[in-house]
Parts: sequence; structure tokens; C-alpha cells
Amino acid sequence: MTASKRSINQKKLAPYIFIAPAVIFFCLLLVYPILFGFLLSFQDWNLLAREASFVGLGNYAKALRDPLFRKSLWNTVYYTLMTIPPTVILSLILALMINSRLIRYKSLFRVLYFVPVVTSMVAISFVWKWMYNPRYGLINLALEAVGFTGQSWLSSPTLALPSVAIMMIWQSVGFYMVLFIAGLQGIPETLYEAATIDGANRWQTFSYITLPLLNPTIVFILITSVINSFQVFVPVFVMTSSTTGEPGGPLNSTRVLVYHLYSIAFRNLDMGYGSAIAFILFAILLIVTVLQFKVVQQKVEY
Repeated sequence: MTASKRSINQKKLAPYIFIAPAVIFFCLLLVYPILFGFLLSFQDWNLLAREASFVGLGNYAKALRDPLFRKSLWNTVYYTLMTIPPTVILSLILALMINSRLIRYKSLFRVLYFVPVVTSMVAISFVWKWMYNPRYGLINLALEAVGFTGQSWLSSPTLALPSVAIMMIWQSVGFYMVLFIAGLQGIPETLYEAATIDGANRWQTFSYITLPLLNPTIVFILITSVINSFQVFVPVFVMTSSTTGEPGGPLNSTRVLVYHLYSIAFRNLDMGYGSAIAFILFAILLIVTVLQFKVVQQKVEY
């Protein structure tokens, strides 16, 4: 083989030399854990045991019969329904306000609303846990100052999960507001000028121009917010933990699906059942995402 042919072959093989390690790393980091977890969901395996026994769909059937799993699933759905509509509506209103020509210091407002997004969720959860304290929390002190009775926010089975939801709405509004602002700035100004010439009022302009052209942004926000809501863990773990019992209380009123998975897999060490719960969660999110694409997504042309 001549030197010229050898150099040509080396040039052809050069891309594969760099791609091969990346593919191997990707498979080891992502593909193998997923496959291992999927196979583990069909086995009964305690983390401290050496051997695992094959149980087929037994772990999945166990989840459907488990009242605590059904309770955690309902808590997750309830939490999702509490957080997504207010978050989307508030973030859209804030985006419209900041994108308006009447608002000054827009960059300052964007930074202020986005600060909770980049702040540690653990730190935020501890601060809000202190604010919800029934004896010296700022929320009860403010309510009592105007004549209302303070509440046991995180100790009440009816108020604990809504209290966590309120904190998460406050924390995530800034992120979705920035996404809405990006979507608003992508709408051509000529459409608004044409609507003004045609005599359209503000509501008509919003209904027939702004909202339809924001559809791709709305679809993205709904999908990501549902996924984030179903994966909520840190605020529940931090805000509902106490010295008298494990997180998820009181009376399992804040026991969401991911915390239930964590408790089964890493507290009870039942890795097979925990893996089954993880793939049930994956299936739920996949179905919900596909339905959102079909129901919400629209094609708009002007």
C-alpha cells in the first residue's frame, strides 16, 4: 500500500475514531442503565441480596394493587392540576406586561422574576418551610396582622400539598415567563399593525394573532410543565420531612409518585418494584405527552 492510499484511508477512519468512544460512553451512561432497570422491573430483588428471582409482570401487578401507589399517583395528578393552570396563566400575563411598550426597566423585571429559577430548590424549600411555620412563619404573622387566623400549613392533610404547590408556582413562573417573552418577540410586528389598521381592539388582537402564534410555545410549556410536575421530589422531601416521621406526610397527603419510588427503592431496598414504578411513570408521561401534541398543537398561517 502506497503512502497516499494509507493517508486516504486514515482520513476516512478519522471520524469513526472520535465517534466510537462517544457512542460507547453514551451506551454505558444511558442505554445500559435503562435496559438494566427495565429487566430489573421483572425481578424480585432486594438491594442487599445476592440473587434476584424472576417474577414477570408481578411488580407491575403489585403496583396496581398497592393502595399507597394509587394514593401517590392521585397526589401527583392533583398537584399537577393545581400548579400548571396558574403557572401558565401567570407567566403569560407577566410576559405580556413586560413585553408591553408601557413597561420600563424590562431587564430588571426579567432578572427579578428569574432569580427563583436559578436558586437552589433545596434552599427555596427550606425558606418556604420556615415561612409556613405555624408559630413564627411570616405567612401566619401576615394573616394575623390583618385579622385572619393562622394555619398549620404543612401539618394539615388538606393544606400540605396545596402549600407545596403554591411555592412551586412562585418558583417556576419566571422560567415560563421568559419562554413566553421569546415567543412574543418572534411574532412579526406587521401583523399587529395590520390589525390596528383593520380596527381590531386589544382582545381581538390577542385572540386572533398573539394566542394562535404562541401555540408552539404553549405546547412546549405544557409538555415540560407536566413532566416537571410528575417528577416533583425535592420540595416534598424537604418541606414535609420532620423528626417524627418520614417525608410525604401528614397521612401521606404529600406522598407523590417520585417520592414513593424513592421510598420503595432506597428505603425498603425493593429495587425490582421500584424499577416497575419508574417505568409506569415513564409510560404515563409518554401517553400524556402524545395526547398533548394531538390536542393542543395547531398549525396557524397568516
